[in-house]
Amino acid sequence: MEAFILTGTFGVVCRNSLYLTELAKRGLKILLITQARWRDEAFARMAEPGHPASMIHEIGFIDGGVSEEGSYNAGVVALGQLWREKYEIAGVLAVGETLVEPTGILADALGMPSPGLRATRVCRSKYLQRFYLPEFSPLSIVLPAGERDTLHAEDVRFPAVVKPASRHSSSGVEMVDDWDELHKQLRTYPEHETVLVEAKVVGQEFSVESLVQHGKAIFTSVTRKETTDSHARTFVELSHSVPSDRLDVQDALLDANQKMLDKLGFENGIAHAEWRVDADGKPFLMEVAARTPGDGIMVLYGLATGAAAEPEITKIALGEDASYPTPARHARQIYLEHELGTLADVVIEWDGIEPHWLGEDGLWPEIQPGAQDDPPTLRALLVLKGKGTTLTELSASEDRAVTFLIDAPTVKELDELEHRVREAITIKVEK
Repeated sequence: MEAFILTGTFGVVCRNSLYLTELAKRGLKILLITQARWRDEAFARMAEPGHPASMIHEIGFIDGGVSEEGSYNAGVVALGQLWREKYEIAGVLAVGETLVEPTGILADALGMPSPGLRATRVCRSKYLQRFYLPEFSPLSIVLPAGERDTLHAEDVRFPAVVKPASRHSSSGVEMVDDWDELHKQLRTYPEHETVLVEAKVVGQEFSVESLVQHGKAIFTSVTRKETTDSHARTFVELSHSVPSDRLDVQDALLDANQKMLDKLGFENGIAHAEWRVDADGKPFLMEVAARTPGDGIMVLYGLATGAAAEPEITKIALGEDASYPTPARHARQIYLEHELGTLADVVIEWDGIEPHWLGEDGLWPEIQPGAQDDPPTLRALLVLKGKGTTLTELSASEDRAVTFLIDAPTVKELDELEHRVREAITIKVEK
């Protein structure tokens, strides 16, 4: 019986349901490895007709935590041992961030296409990225668990960025201006957690999405980003623009990104690398992931190219020939900042568009691309939190509440559309 192993947080896998659809179309039994905290919801959703989880054949649950390195590895390997005796495994793919490293081990042992052991290990650790890729790194100091008192003021260049080495979604990442602020921030992390202290790179942020097959990038594109660090101490992403309109730095970014992929020995899969470019035009790597990018970046590439990327990523994982078109339109996702208080409502004055409240399962609606010559279009307005939720400051991606996605033939039209959509939305908050 042929089967395919997906790994990742249950909610993330269901939200990226095109992977499930592609595998089900091939008649493959879908096996999922996810965290044990999802057990009850996963079984309930699997029994729900029409839910993406209903396509899953079997789920294996594991224990662990993102702040404890390697804590998921044994559980994933144990399931791999069990399933390779029970099924004929056709492929393995990490959909979310948390299980990238053990998925790489699984794929290597089973002889399946994957980014490779080096890439999957290094991409899951911020301090290993600094060690393997020093030419692209800002001044960076690694503080292993129990060694935070070894740091000296003269070693740090301020303003500095403090970041936990194994988390994701901007969790725990803060800017500090001086020694006292640095010490205060370090006390917020558990003692067992490895932390990085880095010189802040001032400049525009980007990501580079790369589809790689047999060690060769078959598609690479730059996404321009905006984050909260322009006016706050955090680094929560507020917008993604596909493709980037900063052509002046594109060649430098693509060149650095390819050199990074080569040094990691990246073999098969998708790489999502986040970069900043300083005033001199030099790219600095913030971090790189060996999995599907988060937020709505995959949807944006679908809007910009007219084709979903998930089928091609699935082909790569199965060892089939893959390709992906060049963007023909410009697309953007905006996360709106909000006042603090209780979310009462979200309203929009826009013909044909109503807010889509995601609900408890967090599933996005299907957002289909239009034609290449479509006028500037608002595709969706999504509310990520439920009514009555307490809205807090944006310290991590999970704190965002409202987002919209747009696309247009030109950057100028996209900018104008963004302004009009912002004016049309009201987030009602009760103090």
